[in-house]
Amino acid sequence: MAEQQGFLEKHHFLLRRLHSLSGIVPIGVFLIAHLTTNSSLAWGSFALRGEPAKEPGVLAGGAQYFQEEVHWITTGVPHLLLIEDTLWLAIAFHSVLGVNYATSGKNNTKHYAYQDNKRYALQRLSGYLGILFIFYHIATLRWQWTFLVPGGASWNHHFSASTLAQAIKGSTEAITIGGAFVSLLYFVGITMLIFHFANGLWTAAITWGLTISEQAQKRWGAVCAVLGLGLMVAGWSACFGALALDHDTAKRVELRMIMDNPEHLEIVKEKYGDAWWDEQVET
Repeated sequence: MAEQQGFLEKHHFLLRRLHSLSGIVPIGVFLIAHLTTNSSLAWGSFALRGEPAKEPGVLAGGAQYFQEEVHWITTGVPHLLLIEDTLWLAIAFHSVLGVNYATSGKNNTKHYAYQDNKRYALQRLSGYLGILFIFYHIATLRWQWTFLVPGGASWNHHFSASTLAQAIKGSTEAITIGGAFVSLLYFVGITMLIFHFANGLWTAAITWGLTISEQAQKRWGAVCAVLGLGLMVAGWSACFGALALDHDTAKRVELRMIMDNPEHLEIVKEKYGDAWWDEQVET
C-alpha cells in the first residue's frame, strides 16, 4: 500500500509556485518601494524640484523629502491597513514555507562546491537572517519595543527622519557603541534581504518554467544581478544617509513642515497635546 501523502507533499506543485509568487508580490514589490523611499534620505534633496528648502544641505533636503513621502504614505495611501495586513500574511506564508523547504532540502556544498549549490546555501542563510531582521525592524519601529533600541529611541512617523537617525545611531548626537551594533545589523539585514529577493527572483523563473535553457537562465540572472545591485545601492545609501544625518537639523526640518501645514499641526496637537508640542518646539 502506498504511503499516504501529507498536505505539503500532496500540494507541492501549487505551494512551490505560490511560495515563489509571494516573494515577488507583494513582498518584493514592497521591498523595492520601501528601499526607494528610505534611500531618499541620501538623494531626496534633488527631488524637491524647486520647493523651498527648510534647511540648507543635501541631507537636510533628503530629510525633508523623506518626511513628505512618509506623511503621504501614512495619510494618503488608501486602504493602508488592508495593504499592511496582506503584506504580513504574505511574509508569514513565505517564511513558514521557506523554513520548511530549507530544513527538508539537501545542500551539496560540501561535496559539490559549484556556484549553484553555494548560492542555494546562501539563499537559505539569507532567509533565516532576513526573518530575524524583519522581526527586529517591525518590533522596534512599528511595535515600539524601545528596550531593543540603544538609548530607547522611539520612531515617530511625524518625525520620521530624526527619530530614525536617533534609533540607528543610538543617540541624538554621535553614534554610540550600541548604535554601531544596530547599524551593522541593518547593513547585514538589508543586504541579506536584497540577495534573497534577487536570487529568489532568478529561481522563481525556473520554478515557473520561464527560463528552461542555460542561456535563458544566464540572461535572466544578469537582469536579477543588475536589479539586486541597484537595490543594494538604495539600501546602503538609506543606512549611511540615516547615520550621516544630523538629528537636530532633521528635527528642525520636520517641525517647520508641520507648522507650515495647519491640518497636520492640528492632528499632531490633538494626538500628543499642546504641552508635548511646545516641548518639541523649545528643544
